[in-house]
Amino acid sequence: MTTDTLLIHNATLCTFGDANQVIDGGAALVENGQIAALGRSDELLHAYPEARREDAGGKLLMPGNICSHTHFYGAFARGLYIPGPAPKDFPEILRRLWWTLDMALDDDGVLTSALVCLVDAIRNGTTTLFDHHASPQHIDGSLDIIAGAVEAAGLRAVLCYEVTDRNGPEGAAAGIAENVRFIKAQRARSGDRPEQVMLSALFGLHASLSLSDETLARCVAEAETLGGVGFHVHAAEGPADQEDSLAKYGLRTVDRLRERGVLNPRSIVAHVTAIDGWEMAGLRKSGAWVTHQPRSNMNNAVGVADVPAMLRGDMPVLLGNDGFSNDMFAEMKTAYLLHKVWRNDPRVLPGNQVIDMAYRHNARLAAQHFPQPLGELSVGAAADLILLDYCPTTPLHSDNLPWHILFGISGSHVTHTMVAGRWLMKNRELLTLDEAAITAHSRQAAQATWERFWEMSG
Repeated sequence: MTTDTLLIHNATLCTFGDANQVIDGGAALVENGQIAALGRSDELLHAYPEARREDAGGKLLMPGNICSHTHFYGAFARGLYIPGPAPKDFPEILRRLWWTLDMALDDDGVLTSALVCLVDAIRNGTTTLFDHHASPQHIDGSLDIIAGAVEAAGLRAVLCYEVTDRNGPEGAAAGIAENVRFIKAQRARSGDRPEQVMLSALFGLHASLSLSDETLARCVAEAETLGGVGFHVHAAEGPADQEDSLAKYGLRTVDRLRERGVLNPRSIVAHVTAIDGWEMAGLRKSGAWVTHQPRSNMNNAVGVADVPAMLRGDMPVLLGNDGFSNDMFAEMKTAYLLHKVWRNDPRVLPGNQVIDMAYRHNARLAAQHFPQPLGELSVGAAADLILLDYCPTTPLHSDNLPWHILFGISGSHVTHTMVAGRWLMKNRELLTLDEAAITAHSRQAAQATWERFWEMSG
């Protein structure tokens, strides 16, 4: 037994995974960043008398949440005033908000917006995040800045840079180079100690509507030289992407991405709110992962992805947040409700399917990037754990756990967050990041970013 062995006892274990148990009076032994034993508290306290102990006080012990698609740089959009009338559709939202905001970012803005989101993730028990970054005025080294913030926080992340043609050939080339450089650097870092990997990388692309065939071909060629690389791309996020692809290339969005070699079993495709049955079949055949962001889709009025149909086809549909808060419990609730009102049928997308997306499917994606299983409590799984002070007023067991999550649990219940056996938050006090200092500086950095934004907005 090593000196870093910790026994968390007097907890209600919610294991998820294939076993999917709720164990009252349970305990988990954490050793070398992994779960070494699970069981009843009395049994493990007797079996491991020398282990350091953490009394959970009856709290729920669950695996940390995973977010399969987010944008850290979106933190500075909160409260931002956009001059002129409200954007009338998604293309206007892109041009007048996101494509101006990311142009306004400097290195300090990249760092600070990431730290703000990482604080939020720790507080809400989200321990692994797939980020999709853009800062066109500060591309080179931007992923290193974000990686440094992730390492300081102690979380896990999979990073990429958004390649696009909207800033000219030099901007596209710089985005490609940043992806290639960072992917190579991460592989070099993880080569000696793969069991300690906390960062990974994908090849980022914006969307079909902002990428020429020439740029896509360059990205695919670079990815092939690296071998085994997936892409992280937005696709068919509303009708504009489809209209653009049909007008320019005579292909629907997903068909174009598939024919150009972007879709593979390591690729993540975000949104797909405007696809037809043939595109869905093409996605399924490609093995690419589809990530659903219900709060963002509602906010941008871009439609609703046909998640129930994709799940019926055994497609690996994931759950992300697209830069909304890192309370993934809120995203689960929104997914559960949205599809019912969309289909006018309360039977659509039942709770167990939503929880499968958030835990089982997201964990399968994470398994491509991290050596230990995530998203479950099992022997050998990573000790990425959260404690919640949720006290159910009705019986809680494995069969009804999804509905306790959807109707009872929120990120505000998280009191402790652990990643790889290290506490990042205890009793709601952050241990790795100075939240007060980050918050104070973020107001200054956001103001500076906003002033550049307003100047660019004319």
